[in-house]
Amino acid sequence: MPKLTIDGMEIEVEAGTSVLQACEQLGIEVPRFCYHERLSVAANCRMCLVEMERSPKPIASCSMPCADGMVIRTNTEQAQRARKGVMELILINHPLDCPICDQGGECDLQDQAIAYGFDRGRYAEEKRSVPDKEFGPLINAEMTRCIHCTRCIRFCEEIAGVSVLGAVGRGTHTEVTTYIDSAISSELSGNLADVCPVGALTNKPYRFKARPWELRKTETIDVLDAVGSNIRVDARGGEVLRVLPRLNEDVNEEWISDKTRFACDGLKRQRLDRPYVRREGKLQPVSWSEALETIAVRLKGVAGRRIAGLAGDLVDAEAMVALKDLLHALGSPNLDCRQDGARYDCGVRAGYLFNTTISGIEQADAILLIGTNPRLEAPIINARIHKRYREGGLKIGLIGQQSQLNYPYEHLGGGVDPLNAVSAGKHAFADILKSSHHPMLVLGAGVLTRDDGAAIQAIAREVAVATGMVRPGWNGFNVLQLAAARVGGLDLGFLPQPGGLDTRGILEGAKAGDIEAIYLLGADEIDPSRFGAAFVIYQGHHGDRGAHRADVVLPGAAYTEKNGTYVNTEGRVQRGRMAVFPVGEAREDWKILRALSERLGVPLPYDTLGQVRDRLIAVNPLFAATGGVETAPWELFGQRGEASEEPFQPYVDNFYMTDPISRASLTMAKCIDAFVPSREGKTGTHG
Repeated sequence: MPKLTIDGMEIEVEAGTSVLQACEQLGIEVPRFCYHERLSVAANCRMCLVEMERSPKPIASCSMPCADGMVIRTNTEQAQRARKGVMELILINHPLDCPICDQGGECDLQDQAIAYGFDRGRYAEEKRSVPDKEFGPLINAEMTRCIHCTRCIRFCEEIAGVSVLGAVGRGTHTEVTTYIDSAISSELSGNLADVCPVGALTNKPYRFKARPWELRKTETIDVLDAVGSNIRVDARGGEVLRVLPRLNEDVNEEWISDKTRFACDGLKRQRLDRPYVRREGKLQPVSWSEALETIAVRLKGVAGRRIAGLAGDLVDAEAMVALKDLLHALGSPNLDCRQDGARYDCGVRAGYLFNTTISGIEQADAILLIGTNPRLEAPIINARIHKRYREGGLKIGLIGQQSQLNYPYEHLGGGVDPLNAVSAGKHAFADILKSSHHPMLVLGAGVLTRDDGAAIQAIAREVAVATGMVRPGWNGFNVLQLAAARVGGLDLGFLPQPGGLDTRGILEGAKAGDIEAIYLLGADEIDPSRFGAAFVIYQGHHGDRGAHRADVVLPGAAYTEKNGTYVNTEGRVQRGRMAVFPVGEAREDWKILRALSERLGVPLPYDTLGQVRDRLIAVNPLFAATGGVETAPWELFGQRGEASEEPFQPYVDNFYMTDPISRASLTMAKCIDAFVPSREGKTGTHG
């Protein structure tokens, strides 16, 4: 390990560490534009120049590896003069756009110009200008501001896995462009606004909306998929204006998907802001008291077994435990958090988790994808797979529909036959898995919604056992859940109780008249015609499918408007925080259920959020450990049986609209027009 001296301080670093990284370890700030911790080193901005003993000129610290005995000085007159010269060159062609630039107030160029720039320019010639470019509905490109740091090019290649940006021309004619006029078609394209150190690439929907010092910033969790990306919600007044990523090395690193970032405009459209009751065939606005009383009168005398409850995909754990307790008090065993109708073994936690963990993907050397398209179902997890692929030595196999993934894979077949062959060791890919040190499989949650979902789950478990995926310190069996509420609901046991009906049974019972009342807790992905003549209570935040069919509508809070607990696909318990207050008369979901229980004569035994969370822990102690992942014990699960030969299909065919929030988003609608080639499936998630 090389030992060197920086500004009089001696430090020992790992081999391969750059001088800039060594400076950071000592807390010494070195300016930079092109360098980014997660991207390859380009060393083309030269802002990070430092003085090195016995070197005739300053060196670029980002690309200089540390060597034994090296002596570095970061704040000498020579280094300062060199940086000032670089800054003057960068500003030669940079336009004076700061008053109108969306990057103002959080711009690296502004910050470093204060420290290293002059108070006037010496360049009298005309500045260079670059024609406007159209990068699509998400990224605004003002390439006259570009300083050619190439961060965006490297991000697209190395993180997003799409070759869409590059540099053309030489010298003063250099431009960063898409070569041919086209939008940036990546599910991670919004991160370009974060990696750009100037105002060349900015958030187009947020353009001219606000300045950063006007915004109230709240650290919370994304719920538009099951990854649980850590985010920061920026709001002004009662409106969420933008969503940014928050650093979490174990989950999303510092990236978020485009849906997470840009669907926030759907939070203010098609909202339910007051209770409604259906009278004479039409929903009429009423007071909270009238709405709750209507439910109490309608349910009076109805047997518990004729009442059912379904939880949706965006629901927090506090609301689910409250509804579960309420249904139990009413004597109903009919409840389910799998509104997609999935039937698989939920008795063993390892059977429905992403056991490898998201960060564990980086250890894998062989991956078998089963009926999933992670690029659309979980772009952040797909980025981890791509990251591991770029390191080399990773072999990927796919069973199911062929997809446009951003890494090479071997297509093993379309259905259960190749899966059985791998399980029996009769397929060549089985040998690859067996010979790997850290093999893993990813079972798409959409496959589990089939009638033979439990059988496929059992075959996948057999594959994991037969190929040595499960061993001390490593579990390669993974289910990629799609809904933020799913793992939390399964951990809480929001499932049919003894003698109770699951989602399919509830819908069949409603059509047959055996189920008289159905409580939809944010459940919007069910065809309303399947409720028959049942009395439907819908509690949620958007006037989506569930609200259109409901007899009583109770306005709930969206994920940015409440404090809630969520469990992501790997079993990580995380807390979301309130960024803005609920709209109109809407209330937090568990509070609505607590008030309703009072009207029904079965008051729930908690009155505060703390008491509800104590109840969560009482139901499942795993909810006490927030932020970490509890390893699930490996046990027998799945029900071996006949599996259909029908090919596996990914569940998500339209990444941009998968829930009530994104379906209400105008930005997501523009993305569909720009990126989804066919009009089919543009308003739903199901294939």
